[in-house]
Amino acid sequence: MGLSNRLFLLDQSDVLHRLAAATFEEMLHNPASHPIPSFAGARVRMAHVLVECLQRQPRRLVWSAFSILTFDGKGALDATAFEQHQYARAESALAPLVAEPDTSTIVVDAARRFIAKGGQWEPSKALAATLEQAALGRIKCPRL
Repeated sequence: MGLSNRLFLLDQSDVLHRLAAATFEEMLHNPASHPIPSFAGARVRMAHVLVECLQRQPRRLVWSAFSILTFDGKGALDATAFEQHQYARAESALAPLVAEPDTSTIVVDAARRFIAKGGQWEPSKALAATLEQAALGRIKCPRL
């Protein structure tokens, strides 16, 4: 048994596009090296899923996360915006575990929560089902 990473980008018409994890890593480290002209100037939804495989065949979806990617006018990924959203999500998740409650103030610093929320989305049930079918290889989608 093993695990496989699957990344999908959804265009404005909800068409799924498969993106290799290695390509996404390159886009994060050197955005100008892998522009996607069709996403120039857009905010694009990304689905990152983890699939359990048995004998190299996908069996079930075990984890998913949904992010928003921002592309510049030439179609290069704004890696800084993506990283800010990811750090804010991690900080928001870990804050209750490490923070000492401050009972002296009633003001809540929600800046990180707003940054985190701006970089994520939730699919509809129908879109989640389509993503699962694509992740399991039951439907084909174009590769970027």
